[in-house]
Amino acid sequence: MNSMKIRRTAIAVAAAAMLPLSLAACSDSGSDTKAAPTATAEDAAKTGESTPAGDSMTGDQPFGPACANVPKEGAGSFDGMAKAPVATAASNNPALSTLVTAVKKAGLVDTLNNAKDITVFAPTNDAFAKIPKADLDKILADKDMLTKVLTYHVVGQKLTPQQLENGSFETLQKGMITTSGSGESYKVNDTVNVVCGNVKTANANVYIIDSVLMPK
Repeated sequence: MNSMKIRRTAIAVAAAAMLPLSLAACSDSGSDTKAAPTATAEDAAKTGESTPAGDSMTGDQPFGPACANVPKEGAGSFDGMAKAPVATAASNNPALSTLVTAVKKAGLVDTLNNAKDITVFAPTNDAFAKIPKADLDKILADKDMLTKVLTYHVVGQKLTPQQLENGSFETLQKGMITTSGSGESYKVNDTVNVVCGNVKTANANVYIIDSVLMPK
């Protein structure tokens, strides 16, 4: 009887000693099982994050050095301009105030705002400043001449950057402009640079340029 008790006691002690090890093993196994899905979820998250980033690199976004001068928020921001027709959108961009003044003098605000699917090559204030003041004042004072100059900056279709790579387009003034370039570097009529391109408004694509285009 004593030997039986001793044997039972030894078994009980052994079982008690093994129990923590078994629990630890189960705990480790459980943590391994949980860790694997966590790693997978993280990998999936990384994959999910990389896809939009890749899309944005080839996305339909504004580009060019002068884009940095566009307000980050408000009516003059890219988001704000996208909600307004082109003449109104331009009036909210401080860099285009001279152009807006010219458009108003020519009586073209409604024409541009009501047009559908157009492209506007929009000269900056600095672009207008390149024109000698006497010449600019003469143009601004002559409504017919001003209308011809301004409508020469407008094409009757929405142009993508890809279309500008080697393009020739009729303007609303009935003259022709040519475009060339690739990536984020484009020229109009060989000499005029696009400094902030692919800006969207409610009814137009806008390419901000560094010189005023003159019809031939």
